[in-house]
Amino acid sequence: MKPIKLYRTPKSGHCHRVELMLALLGLPYETIDLDMAAGAHKAPDFLKVSPFGLVPAIEDDGYTLADSNAILVYLVKTYAPDSDWLPADPKVAAEVQRWLTIAADNVYSGPCAARLVTLFGAPLNHEAAIAKAHALFKVMEAHLADRNWLAADVITAADVACFSYIAHAPEGGVDLAPYPNLRAWIARVEAEPNFVGMVASPVPELA
Repeated sequence: MKPIKLYRTPKSGHCHRVELMLALLGLPYETIDLDMAAGAHKAPDFLKVSPFGLVPAIEDDGYTLADSNAILVYLVKTYAPDSDWLPADPKVAAEVQRWLTIAADNVYSGPCAARLVTLFGAPLNHEAAIAKAHALFKVMEAHLADRNWLAADVITAADVACFSYIAHAPEGGVDLAPYPNLRAWIARVEAEPNFVGMVASPVPELA
C-alpha cells in the first residue's frame, strides 16, 4: 500500500484529527506541510487536490479529498469498514454523527476559535470563544460522568474528531482544570495504541 499523502499545517487541529485517525488505523502516511503564510494552499497544484484551498486534504492512490470529518469517514469506510470507528447500529451511528457535527460547530466556535486568537492573532472575539468553550465543556463533563467515550462503549470517530482542539484548549486560554471527566477522556485517547500527538504551543497565562 502506498502511503497516503496528508497535506497539512502542523498546528491545525483539523489536520491533526486526520493524522490521528491515520495513526490509530495503522495506515502508512506521509505529511506534506504547506507554508500557508506564503500562500502554498492557493497554489494551482494544491487547488487540484483541495479546490477551496483548505487543509487538511489527502491524496490516496489518485483519490483526493478535503474536509477533515469527511476524510475520517473515508478512511474508516475504506480501511476499517466493519470496525467500531463508525458503528453500523443506527442509534450509535447517529450519536457519532452528532459529535461530528459538534466538532464542526461547538468545538470550532469554542476552543478552536480561542486558540486561533492566541496562536495566530485571528480577529475573533476571544472572550466569546472562551465562553463557548466552557459551555461545551460543561455539557461534555456531565456526558462523560458515567461513560468513557463520547458516542459508544468504545472509542469511535466521534472521539477523534473532537479530541485535538479540546486537548489543546489551554493554548487558547481555556482552563481544563474544572473538568476532571473531560481530562480523563483526553488521557484515554492519548493511551490508545499508535496515538500521535499534535505539536504543542505555548499556553497563555490563564486569568
